[in-house]
Amino acid sequence: MVWWIGIIMSIYFAFALLVKRIVKKLENNKINTRDGNEKKYSIATYVGYMRKESPYHEQISIKMEGLRKSFHLVGFLVPLAYFGFFFIPPITLLVSDSVYLYVHQSEAIYYPLWGSLSAFPYGIGDFQAIIDLTMFALIATLVFAIISDLIRVLWGAEYSIYSLLTRAVLRNKELNAMGPQIQLVCGAIFAYWLYTLGLIPISAAMGAILIACLSDAAAALIGRKYGKHKVKCIGGDIKSVEGFIAGVGSAYLIGLFCVGPFYALIAALIFFILDYFPIVIADNILNPIAISIGLGLAMALLGIPIL
Repeated sequence: MVWWIGIIMSIYFAFALLVKRIVKKLENNKINTRDGNEKKYSIATYVGYMRKESPYHEQISIKMEGLRKSFHLVGFLVPLAYFGFFFIPPITLLVSDSVYLYVHQSEAIYYPLWGSLSAFPYGIGDFQAIIDLTMFALIATLVFAIISDLIRVLWGAEYSIYSLLTRAVLRNKELNAMGPQIQLVCGAIFAYWLYTLGLIPISAAMGAILIACLSDAAAALIGRKYGKHKVKCIGGDIKSVEGFIAGVGSAYLIGLFCVGPFYALIAALIFFILDYFPIVIADNILNPIAISIGLGLAMALLGIPIL
């Protein structure tokens, strides 16, 4: 974990130094971001835009909303890390086995740094490696998101790699506040943590994570694009019937695949309640937490098998 944090910090500071150099050139008029050389100076164009206009907006376009929500697709990496995909083994197992083979072929380098090879925690095909490295990947993602947001809040949005990747699509309420990606990853870590404690099956944890990532995005995008029948939620938020149908419907389909038809209804109901009723805590963090807890309690109390 320490090595991973060190790598992330190095990347961030290298990017920050690059931005600082570009800022100096912009101040000295050595770079013209309107000269048509956007490909050559793509980062310079980004920095120039960030310094001329505020990246924070009260309302953002449907196109930019789609760009923001596209990052929710990263949630697919969690089941890929744990289960793999058809003939592709779990990503975490590939990493673990590759590291195992490497260190056993490089004992002369490994021993002075970390000690005897007998202390290496995993073997070839070790299932515990899948469990542990999936959690490691989630925590590493959280570290990446937190450092990026700290840089955005303390130094400015132009210094954040995440802002560059999302084209600095930010809302006013995110000024001096943590971004939704941090909330989402925290919720995913909590759901997966319940699984590592043996409180819920992995299917419930994965269902909660995927619903939080995909159903929220589906509700927002369908509601913005096709929402014609408006609904005033408890608390005053204006949403649409079409958005609710997309969100709840996708939540049920994901739950159907992960935990079967009965528990899928419970997951979809929890998603609807969190989407409709006003809660101070953001639904990005509440969805995975509430759905995983709700599914765990339902399975423990009702004992209905997952079909």
